[in-house]
Amino acid sequence: MGSNPQPPAGAGMTENMACALCYLLGLITGILFLVLAPYNQSPRVKFHAWQSILAHIAVILIFWAVGLSAVVLAFVGLGALVAMLWPLLGLVTFAGWLFLMFKAYNGADIEIPVVAGFARKQSGF
Repeated sequence: MGSNPQPPAGAGMTENMACALCYLLGLITGILFLVLAPYNQSPRVKFHAWQSILAHIAVILIFWAVGLSAVVLAFVGLGALVAMLWPLLGLVTFAGWLFLMFKAYNGADIEIPVVAGFARKQSGF
């Protein structure tokens, strides 16, 4: 859990930068850093890549559930109530995304509840 600003051998960026970029586009950058050498050799980068992938999938599922709830509750007149959560959920997601990128760049390995255990297991970190 320390900050190691040294780049992996032959890499064009530091490990911290690679960890932060894992979160940039969620699934896409997470998968890229799992397959791109030399970053896929670093357990720390792999941890952040897996956590990014899993967190992005969780956010998609949460947004889908809230949207579906709004549609279903619209039939009983409560759709607007659930729909008001949409902007709040977007703001919380955006703030969390920025926070994870900032912390990863600064060498802190923040663990997202539920997904971090799986990410650690997959990465060997």
